[in-house]
Amino acid sequence: MSQILAIRPFVPAKEFDVSIRFYEALGFRVTHQDKDIAMLKAESFSFVLQNFYVKEFAENLMLQMLVRDAAAWWQEVKPEAVSTSFGVQAARAPAIQSWGMKVGFVFDPSGVLWHIAEAMF
Repeated sequence: MSQILAIRPFVPAKEFDVSIRFYEALGFRVTHQDKDIAMLKAESFSFVLQNFYVKEFAENLMLQMLVRDAAAWWQEVKPEAVSTSFGVQAARAPAIQSWGMKVGFVFDPSGVLWHIAEAMF
């Protein structure tokens, strides 16, 4: 069996250029871009931003990004300031959730919810 190298979600963008700038402000870098997609990467994690938008899909999509230390990531990246700068729903700082993980919440310009979660392993 072949080794799996990555799983990359396709994330919708209502306003493609705005979403690219939003993710760059969160520390991602564009590794490829054309009119339909942008490949965004941070460390070993990457995803495909697509120039495609369906409100019901975007506002029901949740992605989890595991980080070693949620508070340190939050302090370094400053998602509250990014949210304010882009006029999106306010980011919520990391806190212990009822299921036991420390998680912060970031909403992108299309309504996609990111769980910034501290790795428990």
